[in-house]
Amino acid sequence: MDAGIIIQVVLLLVGFLFLIKGSDFFVDGASSIASHLKIPTIIVGLTIVAFGTSAPEAAVSITSSLTGSNAMAVSNVIGSNLFNMLMVIGIAALLSNLLMEKSVLKKDLPFLVAITLLFAIFIFIGWDITNIEGIILLIILAGYIIYLIRGSKKSKNANDVEAAKFTLPKSIILIIIGLAGIIIGGDLVVDSASAIAIALGMSETLVGLTIVAIGTSLPELVTSITALRKGENQLVIGNVIGSNIFNILFVLGASSAISRIPLDSSMLIDVLFMMGVTILCFIFGKTQDKYDKKEGVILIALFIAYMAFAILRN
Repeated sequence: MDAGIIIQVVLLLVGFLFLIKGSDFFVDGASSIASHLKIPTIIVGLTIVAFGTSAPEAAVSITSSLTGSNAMAVSNVIGSNLFNMLMVIGIAALLSNLLMEKSVLKKDLPFLVAITLLFAIFIFIGWDITNIEGIILLIILAGYIIYLIRGSKKSKNANDVEAAKFTLPKSIILIIIGLAGIIIGGDLVVDSASAIAIALGMSETLVGLTIVAIGTSLPELVTSITALRKGENQLVIGNVIGSNIFNILFVLGASSAISRIPLDSSMLIDVLFMMGVTILCFIFGKTQDKYDKKEGVILIALFIAYMAFAILRN
Protein backbone atom coordinates (compact mmCIF):
# COMPACT_ATOMS: atom_id res chain seq x y z
CA MET A 1 0.00 0.00 0.00
CA ASP A 2 1.21 3.51 -0.88
CA ALA A 3 2.78 5.39 2.06
CA GLY A 4 0.54 8.40 1.42
CA ILE A 5 -2.61 6.29 1.72
CA ILE A 6 -1.33 4.70 4.95
CA ILE A 7 -0.85 8.18 6.44
CA GLN A 8 -4.40 9.13 5.41
CA VAL A 9 -5.78 5.96 7.03
CA VAL A 10 -4.00 6.84 10.29
CA LEU A 11 -5.42 10.38 10.16
CA LEU A 12 -8.85 8.87 9.51
CA LEU A 13 -8.60 6.78 12.71
CA VAL A 14 -7.39 9.78 14.71
CA GLY A 15 -10.35 11.74 13.37
CA PHE A 16 -12.76 9.04 14.57
CA LEU A 17 -11.20 9.22 18.04
CA PHE A 18 -11.71 13.00 18.22
CA LEU A 19 -15.31 12.60 17.04
CA ILE A 20 -16.18 9.96 19.62
CA LYS A 21 -14.67 11.72 22.64
CA GLY A 22 -15.76 15.15 21.44
CA SER A 23 -19.39 14.05 21.09
CA ASP A 24 -19.28 12.45 24.54
CA PHE A 25 -18.21 15.74 26.16
CA PHE A 26 -20.61 17.73 23.99
CA VAL A 27 -23.72 15.70 24.94
CA ASP A 28 -22.86 15.89 28.66
CA GLY A 29 -22.35 19.64 28.51
CA ALA A 30 -25.43 20.36 26.38
CA SER A 31 -27.83 18.29 28.49
CA SER A 32 -26.42 19.83 31.68
CA ILE A 33 -26.87 23.37 30.36
CA ALA A 34 -30.45 22.50 29.40
CA SER A 35 -31.06 21.53 33.03
CA HIS A 36 -29.49 24.74 34.36
CA LEU A 37 -31.58 26.91 32.02
CA LYS A 38 -34.72 24.81 32.58
CA ILE A 39 -34.95 24.26 28.82
CA PRO A 40 -36.52 21.04 27.46
CA THR A 41 -33.89 18.66 26.05
CA ILE A 42 -35.55 18.66 22.62
CA ILE A 43 -34.87 22.41 22.25
CA VAL A 44 -31.19 21.89 23.05
CA GLY A 45 -31.07 19.10 20.48
CA LEU A 46 -32.67 21.32 17.85
CA THR A 47 -30.23 24.18 18.48
CA ILE A 48 -26.93 23.77 20.36
CA VAL A 49 -26.31 20.10 19.56
CA ALA A 50 -27.65 20.29 16.00
CA PHE A 51 -25.67 23.39 15.06
CA GLY A 52 -22.54 22.09 16.76
CA THR A 53 -22.57 18.71 15.03
CA SER A 54 -23.25 20.41 11.67
CA ALA A 55 -20.10 22.53 11.95
CA PRO A 56 -18.11 20.16 9.66
CA GLU A 57 -20.79 20.44 6.93
CA ALA A 58 -20.66 24.22 7.20
CA ALA A 59 -16.87 24.28 6.98
CA VAL A 60 -16.74 21.93 3.98
CA SER A 61 -19.57 23.52 1.96
CA ILE A 62 -18.59 27.14 2.57
CA THR A 63 -14.96 26.37 1.72
CA SER A 64 -16.11 24.48 -1.40
CA SER A 65 -18.22 27.48 -2.45
CA LEU A 66 -15.31 29.87 -1.99
CA THR A 67 -13.00 27.65 -4.05
CA GLY A 68 -15.55 27.06 -6.83
CA SER A 69 -16.24 23.41 -5.99
CA ASN A 70 -20.00 23.89 -6.31
CA ALA A 71 -20.82 20.21 -6.78
CA MET A 72 -19.11 19.43 -3.48
CA ALA A 73 -20.92 22.23 -1.62
CA VAL A 74 -24.41 21.02 -2.56
CA SER A 75 -23.82 17.26 -2.73
CA ASN A 76 -22.34 17.41 0.78
CA VAL A 77 -25.59 18.86 2.15
CA ILE A 78 -27.80 16.41 0.24
CA GLY A 79 -25.68 13.43 1.25
CA SER A 80 -25.43 14.58 4.87
CA ASN A 81 -29.19 15.07 5.20
CA LEU A 82 -29.82 11.64 3.71
CA PHE A 83 -27.29 10.05 6.06
CA ASN A 84 -28.88 11.77 9.07
CA MET A 85 -32.40 10.64 8.26
CA LEU A 86 -31.62 7.15 6.99
CA MET A 87 -28.61 6.03 9.01
CA VAL A 88 -28.66 8.10 12.20
CA ILE A 89 -32.39 7.62 12.81
CA GLY A 90 -32.22 4.07 11.42
CA ILE A 91 -29.40 2.91 13.67
CA ALA A 92 -30.85 4.71 16.71
CA ALA A 93 -34.25 3.07 16.05
CA LEU A 94 -32.59 -0.35 15.95
CA LEU A 95 -31.03 0.28 19.35
CA SER A 96 -34.17 1.72 20.98
CA ASN A 97 -37.65 2.89 20.01
CA LEU A 98 -37.41 6.64 19.37
CA LEU A 99 -40.48 8.31 20.84
CA MET A 100 -41.57 11.52 19.09
CA GLU A 101 -42.80 14.58 20.95
CA LYS A 102 -46.10 16.07 19.73
CA SER A 103 -44.47 19.48 19.20
CA VAL A 104 -41.84 17.96 16.90
CA LEU A 105 -44.46 16.15 14.81
CA LYS A 106 -46.66 19.23 14.56
CA LYS A 107 -44.00 21.91 14.03
CA ASP A 108 -40.33 20.99 13.58
CA LEU A 109 -40.63 17.97 11.26
CA PRO A 110 -43.21 19.67 8.99
CA PHE A 111 -40.90 22.72 8.94
CA LEU A 112 -38.05 20.48 7.72
CA VAL A 113 -40.30 19.09 4.98
CA ALA A 114 -41.25 22.66 3.96
CA ILE A 115 -37.69 24.00 3.69
CA THR A 116 -36.56 20.85 1.85
CA LEU A 117 -39.32 21.54 -0.67
CA LEU A 118 -38.20 25.20 -0.84
CA PHE A 119 -34.63 24.05 -1.52
CA ALA A 120 -35.92 21.84 -4.36
CA ILE A 121 -37.96 24.74 -5.78
CA PHE A 122 -34.91 27.04 -5.76
CA ILE A 123 -32.99 24.43 -7.75
CA PHE A 124 -35.76 23.72 -10.26
CA ILE A 125 -36.32 27.44 -10.93
CA GLY A 126 -32.92 27.92 -12.55
CA TRP A 127 -30.65 24.97 -11.68
CA ASP A 128 -28.75 27.16 -9.28
CA ILE A 129 -28.97 28.77 -5.85
CA THR A 130 -28.54 32.53 -6.19
CA ASN A 131 -27.18 35.04 -3.68
CA ILE A 132 -30.70 36.33 -3.00
CA GLU A 133 -32.01 32.81 -2.37
CA GLY A 134 -29.11 32.22 0.00
CA ILE A 135 -30.01 35.35 1.96
CA ILE A 136 -33.65 34.20 2.10
CA LEU A 137 -32.55 30.89 3.63
CA LEU A 138 -30.48 32.74 6.26
CA ILE A 139 -33.42 35.00 7.15
CA ILE A 140 -35.68 31.94 7.58
CA LEU A 141 -33.05 30.40 9.89
CA ALA A 142 -32.96 33.54 12.05
CA GLY A 143 -36.75 33.45 12.32
CA TYR A 144 -36.71 29.76 13.24
CA ILE A 145 -34.19 30.28 16.04
CA ILE A 146 -36.23 33.17 17.47
CA TYR A 147 -39.34 30.98 17.30
CA LEU A 148 -37.59 28.15 19.20
CA ILE A 149 -36.31 30.48 21.92
CA ARG A 150 -39.73 32.04 22.45
CA GLY A 151 -41.42 28.65 22.35
CA SER A 152 -39.07 27.23 24.99
CA LYS A 153 -39.97 30.05 27.38
CA LYS A 154 -43.68 29.39 26.97
CA SER A 155 -43.59 25.60 27.18
CA LYS A 156 -41.16 24.82 29.99
CA ASN A 157 -42.08 21.45 31.37
CA ALA A 158 -40.70 20.50 34.77
CA ASN A 159 -41.08 16.83 33.91
CA ASP A 160 -38.81 17.25 30.90
CA VAL A 161 -35.99 18.96 32.78
CA GLU A 162 -33.61 16.81 34.78
CA ALA A 163 -31.20 17.86 37.51
CA ALA A 164 -27.97 19.32 36.14
CA LYS A 165 -25.05 16.88 36.13
CA PHE A 166 -22.34 19.57 36.22
CA THR A 167 -21.92 23.19 37.29
CA LEU A 168 -22.68 25.79 34.60
CA PRO A 169 -18.99 26.76 34.04
CA LYS A 170 -18.00 23.10 33.71
CA SER A 171 -20.91 22.46 31.33
CA ILE A 172 -19.75 25.32 29.09
CA ILE A 173 -16.16 24.03 29.15
CA LEU A 174 -17.38 20.53 28.20
CA ILE A 175 -19.32 21.96 25.26
CA ILE A 176 -16.31 23.97 24.04
CA ILE A 177 -13.93 21.00 24.34
CA GLY A 178 -16.50 18.68 22.79
CA LEU A 179 -17.23 21.00 19.89
CA ALA A 180 -13.51 21.46 19.24
CA GLY A 181 -13.08 17.68 19.18
CA ILE A 182 -16.04 17.27 16.83
CA ILE A 183 -14.78 19.92 14.40
CA ILE A 184 -11.17 18.68 14.44
CA GLY A 185 -12.30 15.08 14.11
CA GLY A 186 -14.73 15.93 11.32
CA ASP A 187 -12.06 17.81 9.38
CA LEU A 188 -9.55 14.97 9.76
CA VAL A 189 -12.09 12.36 8.67
CA VAL A 190 -13.28 14.38 5.66
CA ASP A 191 -9.81 15.39 4.46
CA SER A 192 -8.29 11.93 4.80
CA ALA A 193 -11.32 10.07 3.40
CA SER A 194 -11.57 12.48 0.47
CA ALA A 195 -7.87 12.09 -0.31
CA ILE A 196 -8.24 8.29 -0.32
CA ALA A 197 -11.40 8.43 -2.46
CA ILE A 198 -9.98 10.85 -5.02
CA ALA A 199 -6.84 8.73 -5.27
CA LEU A 200 -9.17 5.88 -6.28
CA GLY A 201 -10.66 7.97 -9.11
CA MET A 202 -14.06 9.04 -7.68
CA SER A 203 -15.80 12.18 -9.06
CA GLU A 204 -16.27 15.35 -6.97
CA THR A 205 -20.05 14.88 -6.85
CA LEU A 206 -19.75 11.24 -5.77
CA VAL A 207 -17.17 12.15 -3.12
CA GLY A 208 -19.54 14.83 -1.80
CA LEU A 209 -22.56 12.52 -1.73
CA THR A 210 -20.72 9.62 -0.10
CA ILE A 211 -17.34 10.02 1.60
CA VAL A 212 -17.58 13.72 2.55
CA ALA A 213 -21.28 13.53 3.42
CA ILE A 214 -20.81 10.50 5.65
CA GLY A 215 -17.67 11.99 7.18
CA THR A 216 -19.28 15.30 8.05
CA SER A 217 -22.35 13.47 9.40
CA LEU A 218 -20.36 11.23 11.72
CA PRO A 219 -20.70 13.80 14.53
CA GLU A 220 -24.50 13.48 14.28
CA LEU A 221 -24.28 9.68 14.31
CA VAL A 222 -21.79 9.41 17.17
CA THR A 223 -23.50 12.16 19.18
CA SER A 224 -26.92 10.53 18.73
CA ILE A 225 -25.71 7.09 19.77
CA THR A 226 -23.93 8.65 22.75
CA ALA A 227 -27.10 10.54 23.69
CA LEU A 228 -29.16 7.35 23.35
CA ARG A 229 -26.71 5.49 25.59
CA LYS A 230 -27.09 8.22 28.19
CA GLY A 231 -30.90 8.08 27.98
CA GLU A 232 -31.22 11.43 26.18
CA ASN A 233 -33.76 10.18 23.63
CA GLN A 234 -34.98 13.61 22.57
CA LEU A 235 -31.44 14.77 21.82
CA VAL A 236 -31.33 12.16 19.04
CA ILE A 237 -34.50 13.39 17.30
CA GLY A 238 -33.66 17.05 17.90
CA ASN A 239 -30.10 16.54 16.66
CA VAL A 240 -31.17 15.00 13.34
CA ILE A 241 -34.01 17.40 12.58
CA GLY A 242 -32.04 20.43 13.75
CA SER A 243 -28.93 19.39 11.80
CA ASN A 244 -30.90 18.94 8.57
CA ILE A 245 -32.60 22.30 9.05
CA PHE A 246 -29.22 23.90 9.77
CA ASN A 247 -27.64 22.24 6.70
CA ILE A 248 -30.25 23.66 4.35
CA LEU A 249 -30.79 27.08 5.90
CA PHE A 250 -27.28 27.96 7.10
CA VAL A 251 -24.82 25.77 5.20
CA LEU A 252 -26.48 26.23 1.80
CA GLY A 253 -27.67 29.72 2.70
CA ALA A 254 -24.21 30.98 3.66
CA SER A 255 -22.50 29.17 0.78
CA SER A 256 -24.83 30.62 -1.88
CA ALA A 257 -24.91 34.07 -0.24
CA ILE A 258 -21.13 34.17 -0.61
CA SER A 259 -21.09 32.84 -4.15
CA ARG A 260 -23.93 31.81 -6.49
CA ILE A 261 -23.98 28.02 -6.81
CA PRO A 262 -24.76 26.69 -10.31
CA LEU A 263 -25.92 23.07 -10.35
CA ASP A 264 -25.91 20.21 -12.80
CA SER A 265 -29.25 18.66 -13.84
CA SER A 266 -27.81 15.25 -12.86
CA MET A 267 -28.57 16.20 -9.24
CA LEU A 268 -32.33 16.04 -9.95
CA ILE A 269 -32.58 12.44 -8.73
CA ASP A 270 -30.63 13.23 -5.55
CA VAL A 271 -32.83 16.22 -4.68
CA LEU A 272 -36.04 14.26 -5.35
CA PHE A 273 -34.79 11.33 -3.28
CA MET A 274 -33.95 13.64 -0.36
CA MET A 275 -37.44 15.14 -0.62
CA GLY A 276 -39.01 11.66 -0.61
CA VAL A 277 -36.94 10.47 2.36
CA THR A 278 -37.85 13.57 4.38
CA ILE A 279 -41.55 12.93 3.76
CA LEU A 280 -41.12 9.23 4.59
CA CYS A 281 -39.49 10.07 7.93
CA PHE A 282 -42.41 12.37 8.67
CA ILE A 283 -44.89 9.57 7.87
CA PHE A 284 -42.99 7.02 9.99
CA GLY A 285 -42.89 9.41 12.94
CA LYS A 286 -46.55 10.37 12.54
CA THR A 287 -47.99 6.84 12.33
CA GLN A 288 -47.03 5.66 15.83
CA ASP A 289 -45.40 8.77 17.32
CA LYS A 290 -42.11 6.88 17.23
CA TYR A 291 -39.51 5.16 15.06
CA ASP A 292 -39.37 1.42 15.74
CA LYS A 293 -36.91 -1.32 14.73
CA LYS A 294 -38.80 -2.26 11.56
CA GLU A 295 -38.72 1.32 10.33
CA GLY A 296 -35.04 1.52 11.29
CA VAL A 297 -34.27 -1.46 9.04
CA ILE A 298 -36.19 0.14 6.14
CA LEU A 299 -34.31 3.43 6.52
CA ILE A 300 -30.90 1.73 6.62
CA ALA A 301 -31.78 -0.43 3.59
CA LEU A 302 -32.76 2.70 1.64
CA PHE A 303 -29.41 4.32 2.45
CA ILE A 304 -27.46 1.24 1.30
CA ALA A 305 -29.50 1.12 -1.92
CA TYR A 306 -28.89 4.83 -2.54
CA MET A 307 -25.15 4.50 -1.96
CA ALA A 308 -25.02 1.57 -4.41
CA PHE A 309 -26.91 3.66 -6.98
CA ALA A 310 -24.60 6.67 -6.48
CA ILE A 311 -21.47 4.55 -6.91
CA LEU A 312 -22.78 2.70 -9.99
CA ARG A 313 -23.91 6.00 -11.53
CA ASN A 314 -20.36 7.34 -11.23
